[in-house]
Formats: sequence, C-alpha cells, structure tokens
Amino acid sequence: MNNAMFTALVATLAMSMLSQPASAQGGTSGGTPIAHGLLLPHMDPVAGRKLFGSKGCVVCHSINGIGGQDAAPLDASTMANPMNPFDFSAKMWRGAEPMVAMQKEELGGQIDLTGDDLANIIAFVHDPQEQAKFSKADIPDNIARLMSKDRGGSMGGGHMPGMIEPLRVCRRLFGLLQAARGRVLAWS
Repeated sequence: MNNAMFTALVATLAMSMLSQPASAQGGTSGGTPIAHGLLLPHMDPVAGRKLFGSKGCVVCHSINGIGGQDAAPLDASTMANPMNPFDFSAKMWRGAEPMVAMQKEELGGQIDLTGDDLANIIAFVHDPQEQAKFSKADIPDNIARLMSKDRGGSMGGGHMPGMIEPLRVCRRLFGLLQAARGRVLAWS
C-alpha cells in the first residue's frame, strides 16, 4: 500500500469514527451541544435517584438521613444553588483516592460510572423534590444487606452503637495509611 492510499484509509476511518454518535464511541448517549465537539448530557434526577442506590453511593453518603455516615451527606439543602456540575465532579476528583479505597473495601471494587450516570447522580443530588422521594425502597437488596451487615442492622439515621463504628473507622484509616506509605516508598 502506498503512502497516499494509507493516508486516505486513515482519514476515512477517522471521519467515520467522528461521525458516529457519542454513544457508539462509549460516551454520552444524548444531550445538548454547547460548543464545537462538546455535548452537555441530559441530567435526569429520577434516574440519578435510582443510580444513587444501585451504584452503591448510598453505602457511604446519605440523603435525608438515609444511607451511610462514612462520607459527607449529599442533601440538596447543603449544595450551592445554582451549581456548576463540573465543580461537583472536580470535588469528587479531589476525593477520588480515598473514595475508591472505600468502594473497594465496602463494595469489593470501584464503582463504574458513565458520563450519563454521573450527570444523573449530580442532578439528583441537587434536586430537593426528587430527594424528598428517596427512601430505603430505593436501595437494592444486595446494597441494603451490605449496609445492614456493616451497621448492625441500621441503614441510616445516626451512628452505630457500641464499638462497631470506632473499629470500622480505625480499620479504614489503617488501610489509607498503608496505601499512603506504599506511595511514599515507591517515590523514594
């Protein structure tokens, strides 16, 4: 194959990939074009409410007192209004390392979120009307069982009684310290 044919083939493949919808490329499935080549995904708080429970966010975060106590509550009343969704994502990014460590400990692996998932969760976190509908019924059985086991039968509404909570916090801090120590040793 000569150089001109190779260049034409590469150009054709690149154009066909660029002409595919974002969903075919593994990105956002729909939304509003905001600039050349950029798409703001549709933000659905109803879908976000379902994802908050099914993806396991509720294990560590709470909404209206329902959910975990290991991370900040995500009640709409505590969120900036209006809020740039990219600021919310940036805040998640700054806390990504301990959040992923907690996900691995609590859920057995890192939560996999698409751009659409994240957009919908952000919409839910900022929608007081949709949050008012959030209940224990939104938490799938597998997540509820995990939460009940870790919390001595409670899925929110206060801290655990007795020694379970302090031991759990110590275990988590020890794990994070070990991870930090490993990074320091790798740098030296």
